[in-house]
Amino acid sequence: MANVRIVYGSETGNTESIAEEIARILSEKGHSVQCESAADADPKNLAEGYDLVLLGTSVWGTDTIDLQSDFESFAEDFSVMGLEGVKCAAFASGDTSFQYFCGGVDYIEEHLQGANAVLVAEGLRIEGDASGSKAEIAEWTERLAQSL
Repeated sequence: MANVRIVYGSETGNTESIAEEIARILSEKGHSVQCESAADADPKNLAEGYDLVLLGTSVWGTDTIDLQSDFESFAEDFSVMGLEGVKCAAFASGDTSFQYFCGGVDYIEEHLQGANAVLVAEGLRIEGDASGSKAEIAEWTERLAQSL
């Protein structure tokens, strides 16, 4: 089975709930999953020893994409993460009333491509927390699992 690392930035717990739901599903499929807050993760060599890296964050701001504070400092330099050739995907929680709904996905995917990561799924965008979107999260996670 695969080794999966999930790192998320969450201000209110919404993105954390999505990360935990993804981790639960992948763990039930027999994968080894490390799920942690960006506040606790070291970006240097982040992908080392992992078959799949998932990054998620919420965003703030109406005129620009302002990343969640822990994730912003964590993701200052994707080049140190060792993502070249590594399977990756992005997820985010958001509020559709904001101009940049789940803009964290766009930010992460752009930087993953710049780091020559292999994007294995289109980014997951969830309104609010995981509780009302478990089927959507499960479907997305199943596509990820098939790429392993």
